[in-house]
Amino acid sequence: MSDIAIDTGFDSGNIEVLETHGATARLALRKDHLSDFAQWFHFRITGAEGRELELRISGLGESAYPQGWPGYNACVSEDRAYWGRAASTYDKDEAGGTLTIRYAPTTDIAWFAYFAPYSMERHHDLVSEAASSEGVTYRKLGETLDGQPLDCLEMGEGEKEVWLYARQHPGESMAEWWMEGALEVLTDASDALARALRQKCSFHIVPNCNPDGSRRGHLRTNAVGTNLNREWESPSADKSPEVLAIRDAMDASGVHFAMDVHGDEAIPAVFLAGYEGIPSWTDDFGEQFYRYQRILERRTPDFQTAKGYPKTPAGRANLAISTNQVAERYGATAMTLEMPFKDNDDWPDPDQGWSPERSKLLARDCLAALLEWLD
Repeated sequence: MSDIAIDTGFDSGNIEVLETHGATARLALRKDHLSDFAQWFHFRITGAEGRELELRISGLGESAYPQGWPGYNACVSEDRAYWGRAASTYDKDEAGGTLTIRYAPTTDIAWFAYFAPYSMERHHDLVSEAASSEGVTYRKLGETLDGQPLDCLEMGEGEKEVWLYARQHPGESMAEWWMEGALEVLTDASDALARALRQKCSFHIVPNCNPDGSRRGHLRTNAVGTNLNREWESPSADKSPEVLAIRDAMDASGVHFAMDVHGDEAIPAVFLAGYEGIPSWTDDFGEQFYRYQRILERRTPDFQTAKGYPKTPAGRANLAISTNQVAERYGATAMTLEMPFKDNDDWPDPDQGWSPERSKLLARDCLAALLEWLD
């Protein structure tokens, strides 16, 4: 029987094919351009119908986040609409760390990815649909190094300046699924939550901060290997024009509340990271963040506070990170929302793990928590 064929020649495609034999393949991750980050994969297999696939991705001990592989099941789809999970196992001692994916497609084509992809075509559909909604203004903040537009959607007439932005790290595609959920809520004229929020707030929404990395199939960097979430103290036109454009727009509007949306490779939970350790920290200032955290935890079982990143000691915050810079620069209640690549272990879903659908539902809960926090 012929060997399966593996392709990556599409938006966010990424894998290196070392060997194929029948329905098995040895694969390796490809690093981000001009960077050592490697974790994202997205590839298509054809010639698969009626065959049990065995796909081995090796060398993962040298990936960006080796702790992301134990307990992880690869995402798989046969129609690119529904993304389930393929049974996967990780052996740290095999070939430098190997993830073995096993799956038997019911059709001739199967797609595999680190998380359900969010393509640039879908991004443009999202932006166009939102921009055509009543009361929404489109704004091009600038251009990326690959010449792509940096899109921003603005709405609302309230005095609170709210910034929502996602995919500084392009491989964290759950972040743009979250954005799709948020925009569906905020542009729905029949939704009382949207009406109340748009009355109280002026929203500035950047669904994808890193279009170049997204299209290139990067995990964490832009077209020239820059980690955008380490550029917020001193962004530059040649290394991080995306951050420079967003921060300039924030300077013009001011910021009262900001949420930077991400995904975490290792921790199987949804959590928030705050701005402990910034120079202007006070307990009263920090309580604004903690109060939002408590509200969100009460509103949805998908959010929790037991698992997450350790708090930064006093005076030790890295001001090159967005949440820290935005809190310090504008006196804003700022936070980083993290969703899992794996599953939410408190409420596991054996079919999909953490999914696009749950990311979108979480967005509504986050917005509802914002309204309660404002009141």
